[in-house]
Amino acid sequence: MAAVTDIEPISVDELHEAVEKILSEGGPFAVVPKEIRGVQYDRVFALSEMSLRDVLASKTAEFATSTLIVYGEERYTTAEVWARSMRFANWLIGQGVGPGDNVAIAMRNYPEWCMAFIGVVASGATVVPLNSWWQGEELRYGVETAETKMVVVDDKRADMLMPLKEKLGLTLIAGRDDVPGQDASLRAILGDESISTDVPTTPIDPESVFALMFTSGSTGFPKAAQLTHRGVVSTVLSWAFVQELYQRVRPEIPTKPANAGILMALPLFHVTALHSIFLLSYLIGRKVVFVYKWNPSEAAQVIKDEKLTNFVGVPTMLQELLTAAQPGDLDTLVDLGSGGAKRPASHVVSQGETHPNITSSSGYGLTETNAMGTIIGLADYIRKPDATGRVVPPVTDIATFNEAGERLPDGEIGEVCIRSPGVMKGYLNNEDANAKAFFPDGWFRTGDVGVVDAEGYLVIMDRLKDMIIRGGENISCLEVENVLLQFDGVTEAAVFSVPHERLGEAVGAAVYGEGTIDAAGLQAHAREHLAAFKVPTRYWLSPQPLPRGATGKTDKKPLRAHAADNAPHFQQGDD
Repeated sequence: MAAVTDIEPISVDELHEAVEKILSEGGPFAVVPKEIRGVQYDRVFALSEMSLRDVLASKTAEFATSTLIVYGEERYTTAEVWARSMRFANWLIGQGVGPGDNVAIAMRNYPEWCMAFIGVVASGATVVPLNSWWQGEELRYGVETAETKMVVVDDKRADMLMPLKEKLGLTLIAGRDDVPGQDASLRAILGDESISTDVPTTPIDPESVFALMFTSGSTGFPKAAQLTHRGVVSTVLSWAFVQELYQRVRPEIPTKPANAGILMALPLFHVTALHSIFLLSYLIGRKVVFVYKWNPSEAAQVIKDEKLTNFVGVPTMLQELLTAAQPGDLDTLVDLGSGGAKRPASHVVSQGETHPNITSSSGYGLTETNAMGTIIGLADYIRKPDATGRVVPPVTDIATFNEAGERLPDGEIGEVCIRSPGVMKGYLNNEDANAKAFFPDGWFRTGDVGVVDAEGYLVIMDRLKDMIIRGGENISCLEVENVLLQFDGVTEAAVFSVPHERLGEAVGAAVYGEGTIDAAGLQAHAREHLAAFKVPTRYWLSPQPLPRGATGKTDKKPLRAHAADNAPHFQQGDD
C-alpha cells in the first residue's frame, strides 16, 4: 500500500457522496426512521431490531471454521467459542437466570471471559463486566450497585469476594481454574457435552439492557451505564460501515486485510477492548490473540508469530511497542489504533517515518455511547493533529451546546453532545445523574468541551471539570500537554490546576521521561509554543510512569494530591 502521508484526505463532499451511495443500496446497512425512548431518529439500522445474540449467531454461521481466539497454545474457532458459550447460556437458564437478571464477570482477560460474556447475553440476562483492577470494597460496590447474585471469578477476585459470599448471597463460578468455596466451574460447564449447544429461544427486546458497564469514575463512585442490545448492535454495524466506506473511497487502504488478526492487550471490562476489539472481530471474522499481561517486547514477538494485522492500545502502549519491536516484528501490521486517549501528533509523525506502511487511527467515544463517537486516521491524523476525527456515520450525530442546552453552530466552542441509537438507556438507579446527562431530544452530554470545524472534525479542548481558570482565562490542559509531549525526553505529561492566592488557579504539570529531562529547556519550549498565561509555572518530575485509571487515561487525582503535599521540582516565575 501507499505510505500514509501519500494518501489523499477524504473531502466532506466525497465522504457524504459515498455514505449516501452505500445507504441507497440497503443490504446490511439499510436504515429506517424510528422513535426510540421518545426520541425520533431519521436513521436507525434496520438490523438493530436484532439482539446482539442473534447478530453473533448469524456471524457464527459465516465464520464457523475461522480461528477466533488464541491464548498461548489454546486456539478456538468461532464455532467452538459459540458452542461453549451456548452451554453456559443453557446452564444459566437451567439455574433460573434470564431477562431481568444480572450476572457479573470479575476476572482478568481469558478466553473464558468472552465465553461467559456471550453466554450471559444469549441467555437473555444482563452481563456486568467488573473492573478487574478493583479491590475488595470496590468489587463489593460493583456487585451491590448492579444488584447481582452470580459472579464469574478468577482466583484473585474470588479471594476478595469470598468474605462477602454469605453476607451478599453470592453464587461464585470459577472462571478458569478452580477456587476454594466455588459453587460451580465455568470450564467444566463449557466442556460438558451433556449440556445443549442450541441457541436459547428466550425473546430479547432490542431495547433491553445487554450490559451494565461502569464509568471510569474519576471523582466519586462510578456509575453503571445501561447499554441496550440496539445500542451495541448500532455501534458494531457503524464500525463495519466505516470499513466498507474506506474500502470504497480509498481502496488502497487494507481496511479488510486477508487473514486479519488483532492483539488483545486492553482489559475487556472497558468498551474499547470489548466493543472495538472483541465484538467487532466477531462481526468481521478477525482473529483475536490474547496476552497474559502487557510486555512490549513479547507483544512484538506475538504480532510477528501470529502475523497480526491490527493493534489497539493506549498511546503509551503504542509507543512502547514501536520502541521495543525488532526489525521485521511489525511487518504484517496495517494499522495501529489508539483508544482511551489520543496519541500525540509527534508520535504519529515519528511512526510515519519509521513504519510508513502502517496507518494510524484513533477513536473518540464513551462508555455511555457504546464507544460510538468519532474516528480519525491516515494522513488526516497528521493534517489535523488536534482533532479526534469526524463523526462515525451513518446513525450518529455530534454537536456542541451551550449551558442553556441550545445547539451551537459549527465553529463555536461548547459542550460536546452525542445523539445516536447507540447512547445508553441511562444510569442504573440514578435519576439525578440521568437528569443531568441529557439535553432534550436525546443529546447525551459528554462533559467534554470542544468544537466542530468546517470540515466536520471534532476537536476536544478539555473536560468541563478539568479546565484551568487562571485569572479569568480558560486554559485547556490537553493543549498544554500536547506541547509538553513535543519536547525531547518527555513521554508522558499531565497538566492540572494548582491553587494560587492571587489568580485563583495556576498551571501545574507532572512529566515523565525515561531519561533526564532538561527542566529549563522544557520551560523554554513551552514559552515558545504557548501564550504566556498557558505556560506551566510549577513542574513535578516523576521517576516512574504517571498513574492511569481503568480506561488507560492519566489519573490526575493522585497527581493533584501529590502536588498539594510536595514542593515542585522546578518552578519558574511567580505565576
